[in-house]
Amino acid sequence: MDPQERMIAAIEQDARETAEWTGRTTLDPRTLKAMRAVRREAFVPPAAAERAYENRPQVIGHGQTISQPFIVALMTDLLELKPEHVVLEVGTGSGYQAAVLAKLARQVFSVEVINELAECARAALATEGFSNVAVQIGDGASGWSEHAPFDAIIVTAAAPAVPQALIDQLRGPGRMAIPVGAPHTEQELMLIEKDAAGAVNKRRVLPVAFVPLTGHGGRS
Repeated sequence: MDPQERMIAAIEQDARETAEWTGRTTLDPRTLKAMRAVRREAFVPPAAAERAYENRPQVIGHGQTISQPFIVALMTDLLELKPEHVVLEVGTGSGYQAAVLAKLARQVFSVEVINELAECARAALATEGFSNVAVQIGDGASGWSEHAPFDAIIVTAAAPAVPQALIDQLRGPGRMAIPVGAPHTEQELMLIEKDAAGAVNKRRVLPVAFVPLTGHGGRS
């Protein structure tokens, strides 16, 4: 079994083992297809390329990490993306999560507060042929209002609370996946659902550990 298929097998095993929390014993085949279609080694530092498909986080510099493949797959799956959807990502990082989203949605708008990471992500996404991802440098907790509302929002760092700006920019109906909690404490991956009337429902999905969301909205 090649490294990529081992990664998919590990994702499927984690999905079964966490089903009591997530309610999902399996992930959508479209999500797994997107995970297979993105070269993870293109979005990690060269020194980590040999370990790119291991089911664990990878350090990408500047105190940031690329999430383990299962978490990338789960958060993507929670959004229930359709080909016509427009997605906001808060925390571009290396660009890997954006690349996976771009395989499933029409357009991805991604915001990264660290200039060097944003530039590296842009280069990697361009090299890999992702023309439907736009990256902006800024405070992601404030969203990207020019392109709102979004059919789905994903936040790849932990916020102390769900930023109101992101709830406001989420279309109804729409879905948001976001880790919530302070650094070095218990965090929860949350699913936020807004219905057509604008009512918001929040549900805990899974205990997680993420780096903190930085910028004004992240209060760090």
